[in-house]
Parts: sequence; structure tokens; C-alpha cells
Amino acid sequence: MTTDPPLIAVFNGPNINMLGTREPEKYGSTTIDELEALCAETAEELGLAIDFRQTNGEGELITWVQECRGRAAGIIINPAGYTTTSIGLLDALIAVGLPVIEVHITNIHRREEFRHHSFVSKVATGVIAGLGVRGYAMALRAMAEMLETER
Repeated sequence: MTTDPPLIAVFNGPNINMLGTREPEKYGSTTIDELEALCAETAEELGLAIDFRQTNGEGELITWVQECRGRAAGIIINPAGYTTTSIGLLDALIAVGLPVIEVHITNIHRREEFRHHSFVSKVATGVIAGLGVRGYAMALRAMAEMLETER
């Protein structure tokens, strides 16, 4: 009897599609396609399945989060520009009741003051910030450990 691997949603907010070209001194040279490949390789190594997506639309991101209920085992999210503004995203994350890990490529606490506050952190089990795209692999490892502990 085989069981499907747990599905982890890896969602990215606005401008993450510009990775590799947008402010490489802050965000590095890794493209979104390379980031997706890193996440896929890490997930496979950990026995997880992923649903990797990026959107520039707040409503679309909220809909994706809502669709995770009953479908995904956890959510890894880089809300990007919606980190500091989206109460709707916070409410959706609360509503689905899944473990959440918030990821930021840069250390938001070393940046402009307005970036220091995160609505998503209010519901996140953990936050990884400032470790570049490696933070996604770390988040997947942490999620795998959390899910294993729940079994």
C-alpha cells in the first residue's frame, strides 16, 4: 500500500517572479525557475510533494491559501509586499488552520522600518528571513520535521 507524500504549498507574492534581475545585490542571482527547482529537489529528498506558485495579485494569493484546506499539509509562504499590508491574507491563513512557515529572502528587520511588521507572522509557526533562497529549503526541512512529529 502506497500513500501519497504530504503536499506542501509554496506560495510567493508580488515581484518574486523578478528574482535574478530585481536588485540582485539584495535578492541574489537565483531566478524563480531555479528557486522552484531547489524546492522540488528538497521536497523530493524529504518525501514531500509541493505546489509551487507565484502571483502578483493579492486576491489570487488568498484564494490559493483557501484552497489548501483539506488539500495541503502545510504552507510555506513568502508574502513579499503583502507581508506588511494584507489582513485578508492573515485571515485566510488563520481560516485554513494549517502549519505556516513564513520565508523572506532578505532580513526584513535590517531594512526599512515599514518592512519590520508582518501580519503573516501572527499566524506563522516559524519565520525564516535573511538567508537568501536557502531559506526555502530550510523551511521545507522544518515543515517535514513538524509533520513527522504530528504523526
